Amino acid sequence: MVPNVMRKLPPLNAVRAFEAAARHISFTKAAKELFVTHGAVSKQVASLEAWLATPLFNRTQSQLTLTDAGRTFLAAVTPALDRIAVTAMQLLEQTEPTGLRISAPPTFTMRWLIPRISAFQRKRAGVEVKLTTSTAPVNFEERGYDVAIRAGHQPLPGMSSVPFMTEIIVPICHPDLMEGDRLKTPMDLAGHTLIAYDTEPMAWTEWLPLAGLTEPIQTQHLQFEQMYFALQAAAEGLGLVLVPLFLVADDIIAGRLCAPFGMTAARKRQYFANALLNPTPDPVVDTFYEWLLKEGRDTEQSIDLLASSMGWSK
Repeated sequence: MVPNVMRKLPPLNAVRAFEAAARHISFTKAAKELFVTHGAVSKQVASLEAWLATPLFNRTQSQLTLTDAGRTFLAAVTPALDRIAVTAMQLLEQTEPTGLRISAPPTFTMRWLIPRISAFQRKRAGVEVKLTTSTAPVNFEERGYDVAIRAGHQPLPGMSSVPFMTEIIVPICHPDLMEGDRLKTPMDLAGHTLIAYDTEPMAWTEWLPLAGLTEPIQTQHLQFEQMYFALQAAAEGLGLVLVPLFLVADDIIAGRLCAPFGMTAARKRQYFANALLNPTPDPVVDTFYEWLLKEGRDTEQSIDLLASSMGWSK
């Protein structure tokens, strides 16, 4: 090859269409491989033949065969395309991370992230996702993750901290506790069990005054370490618990749980996706952020529809 001579290349899409058709000796099979129509393959091959000024296929009503020129061209084109594909994959492996390590709170991970994460994996096929659960303060150096999802009222300083979803915290319980209008107003909480957990974002001592209960009422208490266990206790009818509404929206729609006071005294905060500040864009993290923003918007819209259908005032 003479380096200073300008290459005179045929249309590369036409070359690709020819190579697939020649390998299969079929325009139909080539079209299926390339996700185009039979007519598109035929047109591309015809344009290549015109560019080369020679036929590459013998076409009859019942048979398609390669001409001598077609066999010669195929013998050169297939290994060339294979080399391009192999080299491209090698470069991708060198420049693109093959994994994404995500840290998120346990109940959030189980009830929101895991049911949706396959959609992200379809967007970035080949990226291995590793999920770990934690509510500990974010520390990228010690913990070994790429993205940390945490809830809060402000973005974390010194990080790429992107809010992707609003959390609305309300009391929920099993529908059995509402039978006979036993929980029409917050005053009706007297005599009920209030379930709490160590990682709760809003305590009953905070919610009760906001709901108008300035005087103490007689209640029982049940304490857990994690939200997951407190939520399970509420689902078993053991009492009421303050949890993010988006985690139980499907259960409320299905009638397995209910929010007896709607959004009364609801507390709001944001979920943030946090990563280290990086002057060089990370395409995998950027795609994950974009995906989170879309899923967060979809979830917020679902909550709005649920609130509207239940007649809850915000």
